[in-house]
Amino acid sequence: MPFMASAQGSNTIFQSTKLIFAGDIMQHSLQLEEAKRENGTYSYSHWYRHITKEIKSNDLAIANLETPIYKEGFSGYPSFCAPDSFLYAIRDAGFNVILFANNHRFDKGKRGAMHTLDLLDSLKIPHCGVYRNIQEREERYPLILESNGIKIAILNYTYGTNGNSTPEPMVVNLIDKPTIEQDIFDARSRGADVIIACMHWGDEYVRIPPQRVQELSAWLIEQGVDHIIGNHPHIIQPIEIRKNPDTPDRHTVVYSTGNLVSNMSMRGTDGGMMIRMQLKKILNYTRVSSLEYLLTWIAPKRNDGSRDFTILPASTTLCPANSNAQKKLQQFLDDTRELFNKHNKGDIKEFYTDSVSVTP
Repeated sequence: MPFMASAQGSNTIFQSTKLIFAGDIMQHSLQLEEAKRENGTYSYSHWYRHITKEIKSNDLAIANLETPIYKEGFSGYPSFCAPDSFLYAIRDAGFNVILFANNHRFDKGKRGAMHTLDLLDSLKIPHCGVYRNIQEREERYPLILESNGIKIAILNYTYGTNGNSTPEPMVVNLIDKPTIEQDIFDARSRGADVIIACMHWGDEYVRIPPQRVQELSAWLIEQGVDHIIGNHPHIIQPIEIRKNPDTPDRHTVVYSTGNLVSNMSMRGTDGGMMIRMQLKKILNYTRVSSLEYLLTWIAPKRNDGSRDFTILPASTTLCPANSNAQKKLQQFLDDTRELFNKHNKGDIKEFYTDSVSVTP
């Protein structure tokens, strides 16, 4: 049986649900230092305070957990590890589904991956991408989430694990076409109205997805995937709504959501986007009725050299005129809007939240 998470069901002929997808959630060394308190504990909840309301306004909120969780040995790049409170903050921010298949999955080996799975289960957070053994994968995957009468299958795969072998008897979902074909078949056979593939793929720090990723996205849709959400490049890439020439179907392809939070400094890595998707089901047909994005941004260091990694709504954040923050924010907005104006395809709108001021 699939692992289930249910919202309130409905027996009407019309159902609707809202989903939001966020980018990579990472912890570099400076973030670990900022989160540490005088009593030796770590606190991360303040990072999300300006976006929590928006996250919680959706039925399902899905994020990619790039950093393993463990009890000790906390570290940043290149081998990530965060304390339990890192995941508590993600849960408290409103995220209720976690993607776990990514290249940093085994940064802390088997013990880190297993501890993360144990903590997710103890918090009753549905997750997918990594399993304790093959039997668990067969029982819990595809991940089927029922929300307001709509059954949504979440698939999750990664291109690799940074050269770290998968410790036995664990299983990580790698991008493998025969396996994906079977997973799509299983999702449909278990009653999924919609299949969403969350892909950890592509090349880091590039604006346009490589040809192999574009070809893979087309293949996924041909096999029966309805929508695709990508991450890993750590920079925003274009969004497409593809129309099926033979049916009324429309398929969403988000190549990369960028970073939700990190300490990366390369141009474009200081922000990302959250994708808000509304699904509507009429009788036995489910479609995307709206697709929107919220640009998010992390302010650079203050004048005193400190940084608190608060995630800000990029388009409505106010910075002091002529400040370093203002210049970097404007650069992020200009780069993203230029990219979208040239390469986005379909009816995709930006949405906004309340304004926030940045202290210099």
